[in-house]
Amino acid sequence: MSNENLIEVVNLKKYFNVGKNKILKAVDDVSFNIKKGETLGLVGESGCGKTTCGRTILGLYAATSGHVYYCGKDVHAMDFNEKIKFKKNAQIILQDPYASLDPRMTIGEIIGEGIDVHFKLTRIERQRRINELLDTVGLNQEHASRFPHELSGGQRQRVGIARALAVEPQFIVCDEPISALDVSIQAQIVNLLVRLQKEIGLTYLFISHDLSMVKHISDRVGVMYLGSMVELAPSFNIYQKPLHPYTKALISAIPIPDPKIEDERKRIKLEGEVPSPINPPEGCKFFKRCVQATDKCKNVSPQLKEVEKNHFVACHQC
Repeated sequence: MSNENLIEVVNLKKYFNVGKNKILKAVDDVSFNIKKGETLGLVGESGCGKTTCGRTILGLYAATSGHVYYCGKDVHAMDFNEKIKFKKNAQIILQDPYASLDPRMTIGEIIGEGIDVHFKLTRIERQRRINELLDTVGLNQEHASRFPHELSGGQRQRVGIARALAVEPQFIVCDEPISALDVSIQAQIVNLLVRLQKEIGLTYLFISHDLSMVKHISDRVGVMYLGSMVELAPSFNIYQKPLHPYTKALISAIPIPDPKIEDERKRIKLEGEVPSPINPPEGCKFFKRCVQATDKCKNVSPQLKEVEKNHFVACHQC
């Protein structure tokens, strides 16, 4: 892993107009960076803005404000040629392997589509490249002539990975790539991603609500709540000594495969409901569910600050 930043996100906001005078703050002033060769895990409850953040970083959504820098260049201010180059270097693996592949195209056509756009290969070179990609993700060359409906969920997700790798990217957003798969297949896909990162030197933003998988694959972990980053730290720190009350509750919910330890440990149960992202609280967004909250938490929004080396927390009590 390099010390050089590949991705820098600075005060990123993405708001959606969802009705008359109603603004949904999906991503609300988020900042972080991803180093070359690193995996940054992004976790949080459903609807916290993880996917929107990932897609805005890739330029699939226009940013409401803030900046996303790729190798020092602002993604949302690139000219046409720069965007073409960026789209080759930054890919996405989508969540649903059943909906993300065109059912009318063969596997070979799906993988070859990106190759046709970004490379000028002969028909033989193109087929050789498709076969290499299929082999890389653990599929057979015979799969190239099949259609998506003829494959299992795990095989389809491998096709999604091969499609992303086809254009030789540096950065991949993995948008909950294992959530629709059986548990036995999840480990295979995660191990494949880890192997590819070591072999090719890929950089990942790994979005998931499966905290145990994120622990396995991530170098650092960012925790989002209601559109905001509440904690960002190395993976070990997040899982062994979380500081934000919300992170502590998430970690306490991870099951431990030891009945004795599982029975003895205390799980932190959050009371109340998640506030609406259309009308979030004035101060800390976690105020109504936090047992440590004070009047300051109610009125003043906490900023992400470094409380230990490389450990950032947005909490007045830390």
